[in-house]
Amino acid sequence: MASHVNPTVRRRRLGQELRRLRELKGMTAEEVAERLLVSQSKISRLENGRRSISQRDVRDLCGVYEVEDHRIVDSLMQMAKDSRQQGWWHAFGDIPYSVYIGLETEAASLRIYESLLVPGLLQTPGYAEAVIPGTVPELAPDHLEKRIQVRMRRQERVNEPERPLRLWVVLDESALRRVVGSHLIMREQLDHLVEVSHLPHVTVQVLPYDAGAHAGMSGTFSILEFDDAADSSVVYIEGVTSDLYLEKTNDVHKYTIMYEHLRAQALSAEASREFIADAAKLHADARG
Repeated sequence: MASHVNPTVRRRRLGQELRRLRELKGMTAEEVAERLLVSQSKISRLENGRRSISQRDVRDLCGVYEVEDHRIVDSLMQMAKDSRQQGWWHAFGDIPYSVYIGLETEAASLRIYESLLVPGLLQTPGYAEAVIPGTVPELAPDHLEKRIQVRMRRQERVNEPERPLRLWVVLDESALRRVVGSHLIMREQLDHLVEVSHLPHVTVQVLPYDAGAHAGMSGTFSILEFDDAADSSVVYIEGVTSDLYLEKTNDVHKYTIMYEHLRAQALSAEASREFIADAAKLHADARG
């Protein structure tokens, strides 16, 4: 298969199709697990795309669901084969948020609300080098370098020539005020934010302190959307030991409404650009 095949998205699509076949058969995940002598959690992981799916798994599940159309079986088997390929991020070894990277790489648009730091897709190398060990204090030096490289590689998606990522960021004022690394690093970072905000496919809005209580006070989140209608939107919530992926229509709808409220309370794109530029000047003054 072509090298552009995204294994994360293939697993997700395959899992959705397997869930559809199970529901058409009127079976529960527990019933399927009993038939195959496996755990119910394995069936759930296969259906939510968080686990690699072997062709044998597909064959066994199609047998349980009595799929007689060989074209459907062959298509699912090919998807299972594709899903076991490696994405570009696998070259960096064990990355804890590799599932998210796979989704981000394939996403058509990404909406981010961040309350404490500049999102990884918009970080400068200096900011990344300072913020990563700050948030993961026991990270080994070689792992730090690897994470910085991965973060910079991810940013290529923002300016991909043929298909740039449509990026919308609502950023709390605290992310602009907190000194990460040094005032010089912050000045460079905020100047970069201003520069990137001029791109036609990137929007940055600041949520100032005086906006008061807002819908994002319960935590940060991202909403990923895809061009292919077969790929439903995903809400991503990053955790310390595990991450949360919400795909149910009702969950995505609730977070979408929250994001609309955040956008409405935030400064306009132009006013945000001026706000960030002023904050950058304050860091410059503090530096010197």
